[in-house]
Amino acid sequence: MTELPAFRYHPDPLTTGEVKLSDEACLRCEQARGYVYTGPVFAVDEIVDELCPWCIADGSAAAQFEAQFTDAFDAPVDTPQSVITELTTRTPGFSGWQQEHWLYHCGDAAAFLGRAGYADLRGFPDALEMLLRENEEFGWSPEQCESYVQHLDADGEATGYLFRCLHCGTHLAYSDMS
Repeated sequence: MTELPAFRYHPDPLTTGEVKLSDEACLRCEQARGYVYTGPVFAVDEIVDELCPWCIADGSAAAQFEAQFTDAFDAPVDTPQSVITELTTRTPGFSGWQQEHWLYHCGDAAAFLGRAGYADLRGFPDALEMLLRENEEFGWSPEQCESYVQHLDADGEATGYLFRCLHCGTHLAYSDMS
């Protein structure tokens, strides 16, 4: 089996579940390369599990289908356009319960590491702290925030999404639920 292309902002899409083994041919290059992308595709035409990681990596899938694989609507204003372009058109996205959003740190997009539950996040105190603060804006008490975070499950109805800054190594996270 051929090694997957490298994605700076999504370093292991096979582990995160956004790429899977497949004998199907890619809609763009018409080659069966052993893998298919299973994450979101924002395009005029509906494209589901039909693109290979190589056509995402080189930007040809985005160009041919006028597609994006993640939405950068919440990117900080100082994020370079080259980062936004790489993130939206040459990086596999990820699926979440609600509208997914990428996290940023040190003037760059962070690397998506995958869905995470409380047990997964306990080794990342910086990410846990971020999760504990994210619901304060809704008026949640510290106890409610703690209880919510403790019930996060990578495969559950309340899920965390873990990222790592490519520059300083800080772990970041946000959560959503069905």
